[in-house]
Amino acid sequence: MILAPAGDRLHGVTGPAPEAAPRAVIGVVLAGGRSRRIGGAKALAELGGRPLISYPLAALNAAGLDAVVVAKRQSPLPELDCAVLREPALPRHPLCGVITALRWGGGGPVVVVGCDMPFVTGPLLAWLAGLDGLVVPEIEGRAQPLLARYEPAHAGALEIAVRSGHSMRKAIAGLQPRIFDERELQRFGDPGRLFFNVNDPTDLQVAERLLLQGG
Repeated sequence: MILAPAGDRLHGVTGPAPEAAPRAVIGVVLAGGRSRRIGGAKALAELGGRPLISYPLAALNAAGLDAVVVAKRQSPLPELDCAVLREPALPRHPLCGVITALRWGGGGPVVVVGCDMPFVTGPLLAWLAGLDGLVVPEIEGRAQPLLARYEPAHAGALEIAVRSGHSMRKAIAGLQPRIFDERELQRFGDPGRLFFNVNDPTDLQVAERLLLQGG
């Protein structure tokens, strides 16, 4: 199912406007990357007999978040039981999926996660969803903007960063996010496992071993 922005308004209503209710946080799986190193579409890569994208989607479901997938129109996807948003073909930038999700529906905050992050958990995503503002975890001194929380107010600045050719990390740093490091993330498990992402066949083999180890 392809979603379009919502724009319905009530007409002919008199009196003071009611106070807007807080927008629900949406869970977003980013699946618009080129996947060149893995030799095929990441979303379709098989891990433990399931498509790789099914793992972050299951984590969002466990977190109690409604989920959408954002991908390029030409990005191959498995059959999904959630909505799919199609980001513009150009430019190719990891922020495009984030911006598309923030612009959709006039919306609320989003918690994003890459489709190649099979070990993210529901409790971690639910915690991110319950915070305020731009929240970016940091692992080994490196920001992790592909598993983070964004607000609609960030969309304009992110669009400017994309047009300026800034990297994702540089764009995020300019917004002065709240940073949480490994010490604070350990309550949800091993940060190295939680933020493990699959980029190539070797990573996929490592993920298979981690999956068998469990825990």
